[in-house]
Amino acid sequence: MTKIVGLTGGIGSGKSTIAEYIHSKGIPVYVADYQAREIMDDPEIVNKVREIFDENVIENEKLNRKKIAELVFSSPNLLKKLNEIIHPAVKENFDNWLKDNKKSSFVVKEAAILFESGSYKDCDKIILVTAPQDIRIERVMNRDKVSREQVLDRMKNQWDDAKKAEFSDYIIDNTDLTISLKEVDLILKELNKM
Repeated sequence: MTKIVGLTGGIGSGKSTIAEYIHSKGIPVYVADYQAREIMDDPEIVNKVREIFDENVIENEKLNRKKIAELVFSSPNLLKKLNEIIHPAVKENFDNWLKDNKKSSFVVKEAAILFESGSYKDCDKIILVTAPQDIRIERVMNRDKVSREQVLDRMKNQWDDAKKAEFSDYIIDNTDLTISLKEVDLILKELNKM
């Protein structure tokens, strides 16, 4: 049976870079955030999401993600309601993807909120990507063109690294990418023995 390896890390940790590297090695990688964005374009999901917001979050029949992000990252209740719509749809999407990749000995599921969503419970092994908070904040500010406060707002909705580490099998400090990729190679060697 195909094993599931969870790959996670806080915003700005560089988990997507690590995921791309793993994918370049021929290992199937499911990127939950990307799939969630695709799912949020589904008309049925658009209508469900529209119902939980008091203000209009639709633009050209699509969800205005930027507006939604601003609203949910300052309201835990709204975030919870949004997740109750998106998480089951992503789980179903992942289960279908897993069937398509059942010939692989293991696959990687990359998800920013692997722990927060509870989907870590379905993983056989978990890789946590970390980096010092100041570096993470800087990366996100540069990448998303947002303020320090906006990054900190997003971080508040994620478990901290110490809590995630308790449930992780491997921890990669992604301060120096060259060193991180060498660590990934060692982890992949171990995972191939599963």
